[in-house]
Amino acid sequence: MPSFSSAQAPSFRDSRELWRDLASLALLFGLLYFFQLGDATLVNPDEGRYAEIPREMVASGDYVLPRLNGVLYFEKPPLMYWSVAGFLKVFGPDEFAMRATPALFALFGILLTYAATRRMHGRIAGLAAAIVLGTSLLYFALARILILDMAVSVLMSATLFCFILGVREPPGARRRWLFYGLYTSAALATLTKGLIGFLVTGAIMFLWLLIFNQWRRLRPFYLPSGTLLFLAIAAPWHLLAAQRNATWAHFYFIHEHWERFTTSVGHDRYEPWYFFIPVVVGGLFPWIGFLWPAVREALAGGWARRQENADAWFFILWAAFVFLFFSKSQSKLIPYILPVFPPLALLIGVWLARVIKEDARPRLRTGLWIFSGFAIVLGVGIAYAVLRPGVIRHAAQMEALRADGLYCAFALMTGACAVHWLWRTKKAIIPLLSMAASVSVMLLALAHAQDDIAKPGTRDLASLYKSHAKPGDRIYHYGEYFHDFSFYAQCEVGVVGNYGELEVAIDATARANGRFISEAEFRRQWTEAGRIWVVASKDEIKKLFADPAFRYYLLDESRSHYLFSNQP
Repeated sequence: MPSFSSAQAPSFRDSRELWRDLASLALLFGLLYFFQLGDATLVNPDEGRYAEIPREMVASGDYVLPRLNGVLYFEKPPLMYWSVAGFLKVFGPDEFAMRATPALFALFGILLTYAATRRMHGRIAGLAAAIVLGTSLLYFALARILILDMAVSVLMSATLFCFILGVREPPGARRRWLFYGLYTSAALATLTKGLIGFLVTGAIMFLWLLIFNQWRRLRPFYLPSGTLLFLAIAAPWHLLAAQRNATWAHFYFIHEHWERFTTSVGHDRYEPWYFFIPVVVGGLFPWIGFLWPAVREALAGGWARRQENADAWFFILWAAFVFLFFSKSQSKLIPYILPVFPPLALLIGVWLARVIKEDARPRLRTGLWIFSGFAIVLGVGIAYAVLRPGVIRHAAQMEALRADGLYCAFALMTGACAVHWLWRTKKAIIPLLSMAASVSVMLLALAHAQDDIAKPGTRDLASLYKSHAKPGDRIYHYGEYFHDFSFYAQCEVGVVGNYGELEVAIDATARANGRFISEAEFRRQWTEAGRIWVVASKDEIKKLFADPAFRYYLLDESRSHYLFSNQP
């Protein structure tokens, strides 16, 4: 068996085959990932936020200082906002255009994983790794949601793939361009989600060089020109933001980076240390059963052979460092762990390619049984949820989800049975393709049900307000800010009481504009002559509606929100 870093790894010389594979993968996964991408409304708070900030950039023409509901928003750098704003200007305020950026990054991540794996281990391994990554449950789900994590994960992966491919190349043009790709992707990752864009990847590269004594492979790594390239991409926005606003640096570097990692104060994202274990296990479905044998075989010979097997250890270190780094952080959210998926997909893809080449079907047995167990439990659970009244809180939502839920259950349970029949009668590749196909059907059903699964937003209420509001009318959100309303209504709103994540305290202009008011001020304005529109969640407004002294006119409602006014 060749080692993980074997010199026999194929090159890209057969460019026709390479481009044919890239085109085929782009077509197949493009159909899967873009299927009904724009059918679901934007979800609060994340999708509403990351659509509204680019909308305000386009409306104001200010692409340096991001704003959310007219309030300075310094939590993240602007690369994702710029990309979404570009789609918005070309295609208009459409859900498909808003979600195109994460979906395209996800597709690029699949192609990148294929190309890197192929370069190191051959075509079949590359195709297997791409299929593993593209059909993993969490990767697919996050590709269809407008958040930053897919973009930064893919850019961090590009940095690390360029590094490991670069150190394998002899000095020359190919090595130089791979290292320039490293510096470029690290800079773009920094512009997407801040300092982790280069600190995490830099730590992984440094630890691998140190622990496995690979320093001799590093030279040349084009540090002077690479550093200039990194700074030319990443530095200008940071310098402009600091120049334009005196509070930016402290909020961005201290509050959003240091305090987010070291404390749970102000972020409300604390989870136990083991939080990401079930996320990775469930998120890597249906391939999780093949992870352990893939890791075990990649590290054949163990620690004693670590230097000759250093390239395999690089991917283990990549996944382990990301996992431990975010597990240690006091701020945890499910999408944070996404960067572990490309290296795990590569390891699994390499192992599957060897099994397929050797037609070693018995080695698939355990992984297929794990898939079947997961699939049957998940399929039964989904079927029970959409058929049993009361499991899903809202009857209308249960009814809307029933058909798609039954499609999911059928695909999973059919796939669970089919892989074992095919394992007994066909070559090793056939049950694997059957498993991928059944999961793809499930993913398509989930995509079709995305709007019914998601927490309901305020799009219809925003449309009603936009079409009926008159100049001089005031619009408030009561008790919290609903990000998607501003996007759909294309306006800034006032907020009563709880401002949520709007950092009004750091924005003197926002504090002075009179849109952010107390409960007492709201009650005073309510009895004045002008018309006031209010959006509130049904749970938040119960106390106010129960007050007999408070008179209101209910104009419309959604599953979770009311739109009401002080005038009919």
